Amino acid sequence: MFNNKLKDKVALVTGSSTGIGKAIAFGLLEQGCRVALNGLATKEQIDDLLHQASAITPKTPKEQQRNIFSFYAANMQSPNEIYRMIHDIIKDYGQIDILVNNAGIQYVSPIDDFPEDKWHNIIDINLNANFYTIKHILPVMKKNGWGRIINIVSAHGLVASPFKSAYVAAKHGLIGLTKTVALETAQMNITCNAICPGYVKTALVEKQIQDQAKAHQIPVERVIEDIILAPQPTKKFVDESEVTTAVIFLCQPQAASITGIALPIDGGWTAR
Repeated sequence: MFNNKLKDKVALVTGSSTGIGKAIAFGLLEQGCRVALNGLATKEQIDDLLHQASAITPKTPKEQQRNIFSFYAANMQSPNEIYRMIHDIIKDYGQIDILVNNAGIQYVSPIDDFPEDKWHNIIDINLNANFYTIKHILPVMKKNGWGRIINIVSAHGLVASPFKSAYVAAKHGLIGLTKTVALETAQMNITCNAICPGYVKTALVEKQIQDQAKAHQIPVERVIEDIILAPQPTKKFVDESEVTTAVIFLCQPQAASITGIALPIDGGWTAR
């Protein structure tokens, strides 16, 4: 689609063992990037993920595949583990050109009942981890004179919903971080942008659907129609491929002047 202008660029996609992150990582592989995958997964899940990745690069001998894609486990709540992961990727690949911050978790509760440990977990993974990845990768991008940082936020970075205080706070903060980094790197051939999807039918959203159905004692179909997709005028889930295409575009040379934006892909949710 984009004529392989990203060939041999090195990309780190956090939270890429499943869902949106996996789709983005595989999309970048298809564009010729070398990709560092990351997430919390069992050995069997990692092996399956790498097997699926190998299908995208079928002409590459197995012994050379590690030079094209690898998996790096790291607890995104731990600054030390984040630093170690980045150090290992740079040691293995020599650079990191593209950073896609995608790792995220969710918890839903009224604020007066919101467990404090859940608050800290969500802020750590959805906001603080992005600070640490950017902090440690930015010097490499500056040295190379090129970089693309893309934070996968949410429509909840632009608007709020009840019972999601930690998630909404973290995502609003991440848009602020995006804008600040964009300004600091504006003359360095480095861009920093946020993508704000509406509801994508990932494992995270599937769990929300099941939890809402149980809490309200209504069928799953009603949860989807009356609760989940109520704010999206299109009444359709956003497809992972739509987010992936936006990421790939923002990495292109033609997107060099696009920086500091929060791009909604939300079926009209934030147009209200």
